[in-house]
Amino acid sequence: MFVVSKLIIEGGHPLEGELPIHGAKNSALPVLAATLLCQGQSVIHNCPGLSDVDASIQILRHLGCQIYREGSTLTVDSQHVSTCDIPDDLMREMRSSIVFLGAIVSRMGCAKLSFPGGCELGPRPIDLHLKALRQMGLHIDEHYGYLDCKVDGKLKGTDIALSFPSVGATENILLAATVADGTTVLTNAAREPEIVDLACYLNACGARIEGAGEGTITIEGVECLHGAEHTVIPDRIAAISFMAAAAVTGSKLTIKEIEKDHLGQVIPMFEEAGCRVRCNGSQLELQAPERLRPIKMVRTMPYPGFPTDAQALVMAMVTLAKGTSVFVENIFESRYKHVGELLRMGANIKVEGKVAVVEGVRKLYGAQVEAPDLRGGAALAVAGLAAEGITQLGGLHHIDRGYESLEKSLSSIGAKVKRI
Repeated sequence: MFVVSKLIIEGGHPLEGELPIHGAKNSALPVLAATLLCQGQSVIHNCPGLSDVDASIQILRHLGCQIYREGSTLTVDSQHVSTCDIPDDLMREMRSSIVFLGAIVSRMGCAKLSFPGGCELGPRPIDLHLKALRQMGLHIDEHYGYLDCKVDGKLKGTDIALSFPSVGATENILLAATVADGTTVLTNAAREPEIVDLACYLNACGARIEGAGEGTITIEGVECLHGAEHTVIPDRIAAISFMAAAAVTGSKLTIKEIEKDHLGQVIPMFEEAGCRVRCNGSQLELQAPERLRPIKMVRTMPYPGFPTDAQALVMAMVTLAKGTSVFVENIFESRYKHVGELLRMGANIKVEGKVAVVEGVRKLYGAQVEAPDLRGGAALAVAGLAAEGITQLGGLHHIDRGYESLEKSLSSIGAKVKRI
């Protein structure tokens, strides 16, 4: 039975204390897909308890893997992978399910799956994935929303140039090329930390990948991979979420288990808003001012630019700033769905195409709002923390895809939040 849950957020309470950051969703999912390539057992530490991770586990089990969880550690035995199909209901659980394509084809020589689900953020075509895999020798028959894929023998290494540095396409190419015949040279590759983390895991399993984190990646195909032990990097977007929560409530907060380098384009934005940010090893301390200053311009760009996943969070934060902030969304067409819900809470935001202009207001007010997607939902929770009165936030199935018990994390640092 489907149960509808809501977060009840009582605004106006300052946050304080320390909060550790869980493992990165966008790293754990491709790493779990990569375990399919291994002949043997892999141990993945810092794997967060998210609904998207649960969906990946279901897919792996359907394909024939044995999986055991102990706390945040997953043990995956992929010795007996036995099928190459993913049922439609599992594919629809998350957008990232398409990353299994490269791994399944490499392991089984075939794949049968439907188009993926996930947040509706406008067109996110998988044509870059399919074009690259076709260049490597994969035969793909597309019909009625399904992909029927086969390869004669093994995939072949080749030169691939992406027209856009797509994270998902880069991951699929890495997975496909790792055990292909010959060498693959990928140019205009995505440079996100999650790409580097995937390459680190694959190299620990015996792959030969050079250049991850740069624009050109070279993958020398190997005969097979073995299992390995790996620790998933901390979730930089979760860290930004709690930074925004502290900033909007005028709080002082220490965030633990972070990678400072992964936040390089975000920290200056918080400093521009008047926050004092100090990093010491894997800890970040943020002290917010009594009232935030506006941020002149936020442009979302591929890494190392400002991440599109942080746009809604920072927008929620500056709804209360003293002045005007401007946002330009350059990645996804429909990434302003949270704006309508922020307007319900008293925000002053105008959207024209890719541009959103935020005029800061003195107060936000609690309201009944609905999470339109993962990051938009987290942004509404951030706004609710600073709003006057009670905010009822629905659509938690979106938030649960990327945050491990968000209400527990917020409650642990002084917020008045409960799930009903």
